[in-house]
Amino acid sequence: MADNSNTTEKQFAIQKIYTKDVSFETPNSPKIFIEKWEPSVEFNLSTQVDNLENSLYEVALTVTITVKIGDATAYLVEVNQAGIFTLSNFTEQELGPMVGSFCPNILFPYAREAVSDLVSKGGFPQLLLAPVNFDALYASHLQQAQAQTQVPGSETIN
Repeated sequence: MADNSNTTEKQFAIQKIYTKDVSFETPNSPKIFIEKWEPSVEFNLSTQVDNLENSLYEVALTVTITVKIGDATAYLVEVNQAGIFTLSNFTEQELGPMVGSFCPNILFPYAREAVSDLVSKGGFPQLLLAPVNFDALYASHLQQAQAQTQVPGSETIN
């Protein structure tokens, strides 16, 4: 009978999902509420990964939205949604996409809900963020990082 006690199965588990930081500002209220509602929206997204210990990682997704009417800021909302994930027995090549795409994909619906709630409670029309393709963003990030390491004139000479 074979001994399978040394098998290294990949393990993924969500330990905790939480809101790490929230900010909502309406610097031009109440005057902004009487302006014609033709907003311009700026949307920024970033992630941060921290290895807490061995196979425990904190992944934090920050969503920042600035909405303006002309030059006046109607509101600025920022949500830092985080999670603690167990990622065991993944290779370095597998770990990157897990923390760079898979985990942010899990966190985004929570951040989207927080943004929507804050905007509505702030007295503004509901803001529903479109889904984000984290696989494409991660692939783009890798391409940019690779392009930066291949800058002409930066070859290593042995």
